[in-house]
Amino acid sequence: MRRYETIIIIDPDLSAEEREPVLARVKDVIAQQDGYLAFIDDWGTRKLAYEIKKKARGYYVRFDFCGTAAVVDEIERFSRIDDRVLKYMTVLLDKIAEIEKIKEEVAAAESKADVPEEPEKPAETEAPADQAKPAAVETPADQAKPAETETPEDQTKPAEAGTPEDQAEPSETLPPEPEVNEADTTPTETEEEIK
Repeated sequence: MRRYETIIIIDPDLSAEEREPVLARVKDVIAQQDGYLAFIDDWGTRKLAYEIKKKARGYYVRFDFCGTAAVVDEIERFSRIDDRVLKYMTVLLDKIAEIEKIKEEVAAAESKADVPEEPEKPAETEAPADQAKPAAVETPADQAKPAETETPEDQTKPAEAGTPEDQAEPSETLPPEPEVNEADTTPTETEEEIK
């Protein structure tokens, strides 16, 4: 068996009751062909990159499943025929899918989905975030001190964004820059002379 991912874009004007038969048909095709449906991600209505059948929006649903090529062929055949489906795309995720590992992934994902519902955990994460903010304020000051102890060439770079005293120093360092530019122009003059 292989692992596939199919994304189907359904007409956004359909109600939830009208959308359900499309989703049920895909689920049935996977079950009939001895496939394993790992996930169904209901992304909801989103803006399309370009209009499809004069629609600017579409209802996205992602199916993550294991099966054979026959499953993919049947899902795509159904999607081509059904007018409620605007677009579809199937991608091969894994050539050799181990269903036991996938079942473990599904179980782990479901357990993670249950854990964040506890209200105490966000309160705990907010306190360390508040403590981290003062440390972030100290960090730029600490970074500025090592810049002053570096060589004069390195001082000019932080000095441009630094204090007014530091801005006076770049004017002293500007003459070496034209010297570099003059050196660059000298080879071009010699090239012109050669021609």
